[in-house]
Amino acid sequence: MAQVEKIFRKNFLEYASYVIKERAIADLQDGFKPVQRRIIHSLFEMDDGKFHKVANVVGWSMRYHPHGDSSIYEALVNLANFDLLIEKQGNFGNSLTGDRAAASRYIECRILPFAKKVLYNPELTEYADSYDGRHREPSVFPAKIPLVVIQGVNGIAVGMATTIFSHNVGEVLAGMEKELKGQAFEILPDFLGGGFADVTDYDDGRGSIVVRAKLDISDPKRIIVKELPYGVTSERLITTIDDAAKKGRLKVSSINDYTAENVSIEINLARGSYSEDIVKALYAYTDCERKISCNPLVIRDNIPTIMGICDIVKYHAHHLVEILTRELELEKEQLYDKLQMRTLERIFIEERIYKKIEKQKTSEGVIKSVVNGFDDFVDQLLRPVTKDDVDRLLKIPIRRISLFDINKNEMEIDAINAALELCQTRLNNIVEYSIGYISEIRKLIPKDRLDRKTIIMNIDKVNVKDVAQRDKELQYNSDNGYLGYNIKDGTKILNISIFDKVVVITKAGNYRFLMNPEKEYVGKGLLYCGYAEKDELEKVTFSLIMQQKTYKYLFIKRFKIKSGQLNKEYCLLPDSETYKVVKLSIVENAEIRVVYKPKSGLRIKEECFYLSDYLVKGAFTKGNRLTVKAISSLKMRPVKEIKKQNEKDLFDEENEEE
Repeated sequence: MAQVEKIFRKNFLEYASYVIKERAIADLQDGFKPVQRRIIHSLFEMDDGKFHKVANVVGWSMRYHPHGDSSIYEALVNLANFDLLIEKQGNFGNSLTGDRAAASRYIECRILPFAKKVLYNPELTEYADSYDGRHREPSVFPAKIPLVVIQGVNGIAVGMATTIFSHNVGEVLAGMEKELKGQAFEILPDFLGGGFADVTDYDDGRGSIVVRAKLDISDPKRIIVKELPYGVTSERLITTIDDAAKKGRLKVSSINDYTAENVSIEINLARGSYSEDIVKALYAYTDCERKISCNPLVIRDNIPTIMGICDIVKYHAHHLVEILTRELELEKEQLYDKLQMRTLERIFIEERIYKKIEKQKTSEGVIKSVVNGFDDFVDQLLRPVTKDDVDRLLKIPIRRISLFDINKNEMEIDAINAALELCQTRLNNIVEYSIGYISEIRKLIPKDRLDRKTIIMNIDKVNVKDVAQRDKELQYNSDNGYLGYNIKDGTKILNISIFDKVVVITKAGNYRFLMNPEKEYVGKGLLYCGYAEKDELEKVTFSLIMQQKTYKYLFIKRFKIKSGQLNKEYCLLPDSETYKVVKLSIVENAEIRVVYKPKSGLRIKEECFYLSDYLVKGAFTKGNRLTVKAISSLKMRPVKEIKKQNEKDLFDEENEEE
């Protein structure tokens, strides 16, 4: 058993590592998942300036990718639709509507010069064997800009996932420039679909954002969706609007989708509904507003690492300096090699060293005679003569020797020396050169891609409870004791929404909380039914008059109901066997007029009490004794009514006197 467990653990770890590094998570340096890197590599190999059938590109990429053609095709379409690295021709689908691309045999693509500028350098690229060992593929491209930040990426691996939003390429390049200049910067998401975004909780890519559609509500009876939030297609948005309308959360008469190159979804409102009233409900109940989380996980030095967006841009700013330094050093080495060759050619032809090989009968003797022929000119050479140098000299055609132009050779040497001087100047000022290189990259990007599409703004969160329409009529049937919005022949209590919770108090002295009751038995003798939201309950003060069944004494308790579990019954009476409910009131202050039962020796026949004289306590307090005599009647009148009656009586008396 231990051996089996060991095998499973080993195989699982290998599988998890493979999925993380070879399929789902993008590399920090070039921002590609392996399938994307293999597609770009294939396009570099196939590049001849003309368009290629996507089917051919997919087939070529299958030499490197071991997971079938469908994954390659989908990855290529996604890359092409970003319109930055690949130029497309044909129907590549519509990211706004969610329409799929045409079959791979009908569409074409080719690599763009921008991709060559920022990715292509075979001499600096590390290569590894393909999965079958027949070919060599790049381990990672020496990318000069952070494509993982510009394009964004999504991926789910074993035990981890990555979500990096796309960012404006112009702002990313500006951030790299500021980093090289030692200035602070901030990078915020920018989506091709536009819309609005609240980045309050973005936390440099480690938090979340709220995205919203752009709505035109200038027409009071019609709403036009102009831009979609990130990750939402027109088809999906219409589905969510239709679902909300069916559930009664929106009043919509029709929805028309005219989306093509630009988003245009027309929402016609039902009678009695207006744009300003519906817009909040659209944000609350549909995909017109979404909250999405991000997790910037990348492969850095073969290890999954979470990095902030600005940290990735900073890394690439210094990585650009490193790549350009390596390119300049390589160029310098190639120029030195070219200068050495031009010098060797001049000496080889001018000094007629080629004549010395005529008497040699072996290849070793030929090589030796050529090498020895440069002994008197060592001070003119940059390095010792090698066998490769000799091979190149011996391949010079006789025609070129006979027509050798010394002036042209000197001009070529001067040009090489000038290039070497420029190369060294750039190396001495590598940071300034890197900043200038960023400007060259910017020139290759279409102007419309440099403009920000998504507007950053503060978005007030819409609470679905606040925008829910209280369009359900809650009724109570006193004959059978049922309460709900699906009750027939009942008395209307109040209007509720699907999110409303109500509290009910019955004559039995019990109360309980009900959520959006459709048809609920609460018992006969409903004394109170009201909204049970915290702010609503805070406004209500209950006054309960109870009577002791044995001695007929009255007790009073004033209380507030604060909270409780749904559908759980709570008792307001100290003891349901001993006490019964006489009266329940929610007025702030009232006069309680009690008339006692006639009795010999009874001096006080009636008495008045006021609710305001008693403290407001919790719902489970026992209450205060109100009377110690049997009563014949009890009347309760709000103090406001008494004052109004007194003022009226006084007015009538004054009129009589006049």
